Amino acid sequence: MGKEQLGINTQLVHAGERGAPPNGKPVSTPIYATATFTYDSMAEVDQVFAGEKQGYIYTRYGNPTIAALEEAMRVLEEGAAACAYSSGMAALHAAIFACEISSGATILASQDLYGATTDLLYKILGSYGIKTTTADFSDVEALRAKAFEVRPQVLIAETVSNPLLKVCDIATCAEIAREVGARFIVDNTFTSPYLCKPLKHGADFSVHSATKYLGGHADVMGGVVVARDEVDLPTLIGVMKLVGGILGVWEAHEIHRGLKTLSLRMDRQCDNALRLAKYLETHEDVSRVHYPGLAPAQNQETIKRIVRPPHFGALVSIELRDNTREAAFRFMDALSLCVRSTSLGDVFTGVLHPATASHREVAPKRRLELGITEGLVRISVGIEDIEDIIADIDQALKR
Repeated sequence: MGKEQLGINTQLVHAGERGAPPNGKPVSTPIYATATFTYDSMAEVDQVFAGEKQGYIYTRYGNPTIAALEEAMRVLEEGAAACAYSSGMAALHAAIFACEISSGATILASQDLYGATTDLLYKILGSYGIKTTTADFSDVEALRAKAFEVRPQVLIAETVSNPLLKVCDIATCAEIAREVGARFIVDNTFTSPYLCKPLKHGADFSVHSATKYLGGHADVMGGVVVARDEVDLPTLIGVMKLVGGILGVWEAHEIHRGLKTLSLRMDRQCDNALRLAKYLETHEDVSRVHYPGLAPAQNQETIKRIVRPPHFGALVSIELRDNTREAAFRFMDALSLCVRSTSLGDVFTGVLHPATASHREVAPKRRLELGITEGLVRISVGIEDIEDIIADIDQALKR
């Protein structure tokens, strides 16, 4: 029966669908907005399901648009395999499970971590009998002693810590992980693969919240794990398929498009951040500036070895002279150009109050122990003209 002989309802469903692929090759990866894939025979379906033939069956298992992003991230991080997820937290969760932890295992985490990461470790994994202990990863000798004491299965750190911007000596921490037989996960969100490639320094997994610098425009959410060894890919895919935190095809397309301008954006953002940090370093209303480029001389060698020179990242954290929540709120409310935003890495300059946002769930006493004061404000520097950024922050500080 020809399609023109079918009833109107049938034609509405099938007309124009499942045509032959175009003769021309698309210059950009198309958005494959389909949940399922079909084949000419059940024998082919069976072969693809069995892994005997390459292909796609169901977008929860894989999709060409998502696969293109994963391959791009694998290449950029110089890894063996990559897997994309619906958020950075879903990606981190998958990386931890790829380390084959189970009840009774111990995770040794940096004390300087994103608040949600800490909550995942203590509240979610802790409920399954997985113990987490923390250490100051900037003190490598104390870290080594702690690692030999607790014998962890996993070490977790951030390339640049949130929100005090301490740069992790990934190579030394990876060495300590190997000494105790642990896997090492690095959250590389703050630097992106343009500024740092943790796998080259010995990490087992590099994790990203693609919502930040990879997407770069505050319009998409996603996460990626890049593994140093291909043997970890089946577990990463298994967590994606069974837990269900898959990345949508539209989001994959947006993130992949964002990668194409990553270096251009970050060059500008890092240059702006350095100029802003130097300006605020002597500002009468700022008591302290946290920025890797202003770190003590003894730390500069490590920073330059880990982060692509001459950059130091695009985040600046400041402590106000009046180190109170009220002062921080007054400052942030007085901003007219910079955006009060709970994210980072966007083309615009955004500000966040860690004590009430990223580290809100951390006990106040613990926040102070970590150096996260009430008057601390994190600035994610954008690509605007630096003179405009400085002018807006300056007027807000004065008010």
